[in-house]
Amino acid sequence: MDKIKITLTRSLIGRPEDQRATVRALGLRKLHHSVIQDDVPTIRGMIRKIEHLVSIEKI
Repeated sequence: MDKIKITLTRSLIGRPEDQRATVRALGLRKLHHSVIQDDVPTIRGMIRKIEHLVSIEKI
């Protein structure tokens, strides 16, 4: 299965609670923190909701 690396690149200050919850659910904690997740439709949907806050890299 393909993997993707997700990095939080923008601050959560002033963002709506649903976007903060999505970032937490992906496992991201602070700025420039990265996690590796499976490339599945569920994760892709979460990324799409916060695509303006994260950067994505295929592994």
